[in-house]
Amino acid sequence: MRKNNEVQEVVVITPRQEEIQGSGGHIRNSKDGIWWPVTKTLPRSTAVLLFPVVLIIAALAYTRTLDTHPLLFFSGSTKSALSTTLYDTRPFRVSIQKPIEIPLNCSAYNLTGTCPTNQSPIPENDQSRPSSATCPEYFRWIHEDLRPWARTGITQEMVERAKQTANFKLVILKGKAYLETYEKAYQTRDVFSIWGILQLLRRYPGKIPDLELMFDCVDWPVLLVDRYNGPNTEQPPPLFRYCGNDATLDIVFPDWSFWGWAEVNIKPWEILLGELKEGTKRIPWLNREPYAYWKGNPVVAETRLDLMKCNVSENQDWNARLYAQDWGRESQEGYKKSDLASQCTHRYKVYIEGSAWSVSEKYILACDSPTLLVKPHYYDFFTRGLIPGHHYWPIKEDDKCRSIKFAVDWGNSHKQRAHQIGKAASDFIQEEVKMDYVYDYMFHLLNSYAKLFRYKPSLSANATEICAESMVCGAEGPVKKFMMESLVKVPANTDPCSMPAPYDPPTLHAQLKRKESSIQQVDSWEKSYWENQTITS
Repeated sequence: MRKNNEVQEVVVITPRQEEIQGSGGHIRNSKDGIWWPVTKTLPRSTAVLLFPVVLIIAALAYTRTLDTHPLLFFSGSTKSALSTTLYDTRPFRVSIQKPIEIPLNCSAYNLTGTCPTNQSPIPENDQSRPSSATCPEYFRWIHEDLRPWARTGITQEMVERAKQTANFKLVILKGKAYLETYEKAYQTRDVFSIWGILQLLRRYPGKIPDLELMFDCVDWPVLLVDRYNGPNTEQPPPLFRYCGNDATLDIVFPDWSFWGWAEVNIKPWEILLGELKEGTKRIPWLNREPYAYWKGNPVVAETRLDLMKCNVSENQDWNARLYAQDWGRESQEGYKKSDLASQCTHRYKVYIEGSAWSVSEKYILACDSPTLLVKPHYYDFFTRGLIPGHHYWPIKEDDKCRSIKFAVDWGNSHKQRAHQIGKAASDFIQEEVKMDYVYDYMFHLLNSYAKLFRYKPSLSANATEICAESMVCGAEGPVKKFMMESLVKVPANTDPCSMPAPYDPPTLHAQLKRKESSIQQVDSWEKSYWENQTITS
């Protein structure tokens, strides 16, 4: 015998139903037209309170109800202090939509050799789905990178002048991408850079405006500030590349390795980032070797050859353990000794630039060990968000060995503070340089760039339409493997993060001053350290 305060049945509406109508204590399933009796229903006020519970139940039930009747009845004796009087017979609906997967049809492409007419379908009734996230602070540098064209805008003549050093020109029209290649880039830099932009189009279908861009895949920035500084000089051409410095105006864009570096077996960032996080857990920080570790190719830059002089020897120990990387041998041996997630074995990691900036920086910072960062000359899209003394420990470029020895001795004497620096860097990489934000940075950069256009982008006779199929269907080996692993399969379920406002001059000056002061503080500690060493010896 039921008590008056018990609910006999709770009705959950599953996604297979298009519409449910209520009348006279019954509900009708629009699929089969059958009216189902409901002897008691909850008042609307109680239904509102129970909605989150029912939503969870519906979500759990969804995967098990695809081949069963679209109505689920959960019977029980849930007690309520409220009356079971039939106030409203209309059950509330729980709508759960499965994301629409973007197709990848190699069979059709191999037959026709043409891209699908609807590469990245926009969901029906697509509405703005604001993100609750604010973009990381380093996104503000987008405004600074585009400032040279803020007053004049970008003309077709400016874009065409960037062709002098560009590897390719990419045009986006109505959500489709078109490529014009000028010169093949080193290895597969261009391939994976283009692939990354195609994934952006799949992630945010229909939301990237029409534009044309010139991309240079060479390391060194080339648009010198001094050349375009005079009152009668021409405007600089907008040129995209992977890094910049204070003396140049090149527009910084995420590098190819975020989608994989096939030649050295470095996986796509989304996969590798998870592996790096697990790698930091294998050896607790205090149990790691109490030295500074670096492994890489020293012959690409004089500064790296100079670093190798700091290696341990019979006569001197600078607290550094440095190893030359032979990529040829690694390739022959299956990359067994170059797994990045297995290199979090020392308390300190060294980052030093190569011929310009190095893609290794993000892997080193993610290791949960303080990064001893030799004074850099270049920046990529996220490194301007790093703060010395908080995210890394600055190392002198012209006195590397003594600077590294002091850093390690200081860290081993201040273990908690040293580990905090390492943790701040790895948290920054995991949380603010995750793949979601890489795509959002690309999105905001390209949208802001397109707003500067003073002409309507168009196609030249040499432009060819490209799509995921045109790149991956004919690919082989690790190139195809990394493309498939980094393929965007469904559109994002929210809009990109909210873009922060530009820096005002006082705020930008204060931030740069803070970084400079932090470096000067470390320099003063290091100077005192060596003065005391001289006195005691």
